[in-house]
Amino acid sequence: MSVLVQATDLEAGYRFPVVGPLSFSVSEGEVVGVWGANGAGKSTLLNAIGGSARVFAGELRRAPGLRVGYQEQQPVRLPEMPMTGRELLHYAGAGTAPVPLRLRPWLSQRIDRLSGGQFQLLSTWAVLAASADLVILDEPTNNLDPAGEKILAEILRAETGRRAVLVVSHERSFLDASCTRLIGID
Repeated sequence: MSVLVQATDLEAGYRFPVVGPLSFSVSEGEVVGVWGANGAGKSTLLNAIGGSARVFAGELRRAPGLRVGYQEQQPVRLPEMPMTGRELLHYAGAGTAPVPLRLRPWLSQRIDRLSGGQFQLLSTWAVLAASADLVILDEPTNNLDPAGEKILAEILRAETGRRAVLVVSHERSFLDASCTRLIGID
């Protein structure tokens, strides 16, 4: 497995360092959880990997040509969204991937008629199914009830060995059920 992201003594933030020093790597096929309390710098770490937070110290290397898919904590959902789940996947570049059985009932429904959890799961799948080498999911359990978290954990476990996924959550039990290993941030 080739290494897609390598951090060595990384300190990152915006106007000043918020997280670090951290050393870790993410290789293709891994589903890696980033765990820590609220405010520990988990999202800042993701933003450093994605290029929108500043590296103050240490080193952050990304594989040449690395394609990154990113889902924010709250995917954008307009009050009026007259498109179906299938159309959302198509426009997100995920229209050709086989959709997990548990998500298929929502494909013909309008996005603005889905529950918050249904929309969250479909949006997360859209990022996972698009063509990226590394998928970054920032708090993907937002809006999910325990049944939705179980569905998401199943989907993430199915990604093991396929593409690299970096998942941030403050819910340790979800990460334990979903990931091949964890990175802890104090």
